[in-house]
Amino acid sequence: MAMSTMFPKFSKKREGDKVVMEQKLLQTTNNLVLDIKECTGCGICVEACPEEAITFGLVGAARRGAIDEPAVSIDEQKCSYCGVCVCLCPFSALKIRVDGEERLPIVEQEGFPQYDRTAKIDDEKCIRCTICEDVCPADAIDRDVPEFEGASETGEPRQTALKSSTTFEVDTEKCNLCGICAVVCSDIEIQRQPLSGATTKLEGEVRRIAEKDCDACRVCVDICPEEAIKVERVVESKKLDGKVEIMPEDCITCTWCEVTCPEEAITMDKLIEGEIEVYPSKCPGGCSTCVDVCPTRALYIPTPKPAHELAGEQEANIAINKDLCIKCGACVVACPAEDAIVLKRTGFHMKGKETDLYKKILEKLCTPRTSKVKESMHGDTELKQVGEAGAA
Repeated sequence: MAMSTMFPKFSKKREGDKVVMEQKLLQTTNNLVLDIKECTGCGICVEACPEEAITFGLVGAARRGAIDEPAVSIDEQKCSYCGVCVCLCPFSALKIRVDGEERLPIVEQEGFPQYDRTAKIDDEKCIRCTICEDVCPADAIDRDVPEFEGASETGEPRQTALKSSTTFEVDTEKCNLCGICAVVCSDIEIQRQPLSGATTKLEGEVRRIAEKDCDACRVCVDICPEEAIKVERVVESKKLDGKVEIMPEDCITCTWCEVTCPEEAITMDKLIEGEIEVYPSKCPGGCSTCVDVCPTRALYIPTPKPAHELAGEQEANIAINKDLCIKCGACVVACPAEDAIVLKRTGFHMKGKETDLYKKILEKLCTPRTSKVKESMHGDTELKQVGEAGAA
């Protein structure tokens, strides 16, 4: 007698840059998908998981590309496929699929809130420049603007970039039909009447072939020996066509775009609030692990000062721009030093019902954290409380 198939069934497989955990039930298949490239190893999912199914890998080595391993490891059998980690991942590195469809049943049933991503660009203020797209570390900017010849050899001609109109006038009293203007500009043509021995006087006209091709360069005006040509250009709009938007699902609210926008067109609220302190005196220097793993480039190695400017003080070997920090905690997890970085989260910017489960997890996420001592075996790393670290 054949034995019946037992459920649930579990499996884990790697598909390129993704790790797919699967829970196969009798009538439903649940998948938790981890995007290795998007995961920073910040540890929010590790702390938030109600089943303690997620553990750290070698975060620093993984993020530096020294090993081809994910920064976190998920036990597919411990995982309840609830989606809490998906709701709280600031980097959208985790997804839940139910029978192949991307869903979040825990949110649908109002069992857990989601991030309230409010980053936006004021279209009236935006000049369609490239700054926000260039500085964004998360590729969260959608710049849907036509491409012109300045950016690409196949781009549109520069004179089509702005909405404008040009007028071309020829003073027939002054024009002698010499044709020099038509020789230098393909947009102008000379139409002379057929010649005969009856008269040597030239008759005809100078005209513009296509108004849309004229960029009002005024070469025809300057080269005309009789000063018979007048060209004027009126710009109707100095703004490029198209639109620049922030993709909320990709935005990590680092504020790079906001602080660099020359028109102050961008506003956003941080996903995570709190404080972070870096203690250079406790940093051994030389490893740059925190700089390498920081997803917002908020941590950096200061430019060395000349000796005469130090005045006996110890030069800092690490620094942080707090405005760019999103309090994710990746630096805290990866730092191999003792108490060199201290993170104190105070709140999360969420929308939806704040359930008892969320409040319990929030309390845990807002427990002060500090840099751990070392990375040991895969899965053995831990976060310590500030009180235990002695950095407070």
